[in-house]
Amino acid sequence: MRNGMDCVITEAGIAQVPSWKGIPDFNLEEELNAANSFLLEPVVVTPKAKGAPAPRSVSRAELSEMVAGSGGAAAAPEHEEE
Repeated sequence: MRNGMDCVITEAGIAQVPSWKGIPDFNLEEELNAANSFLLEPVVVTPKAKGAPAPRSVSRAELSEMVAGSGGAAAAPEHEEE
């Protein structure tokens, strides 16, 4: 994020800011929209596993292509806020 904090998107699709304490002075949606690159890390890392994927950096365009092809979060219906 622009303030130097990391934002983690869990395998369940939940955004978390581990170092965030108290009332945020940022809008997470705006921060994600401003991001140009993302670090993809494997969910389960076992040092002895052969062939385990290494973390890799991807651009916004690459991530959009991945999500569009997955049929996952991109296909989820939007919910109205109450």
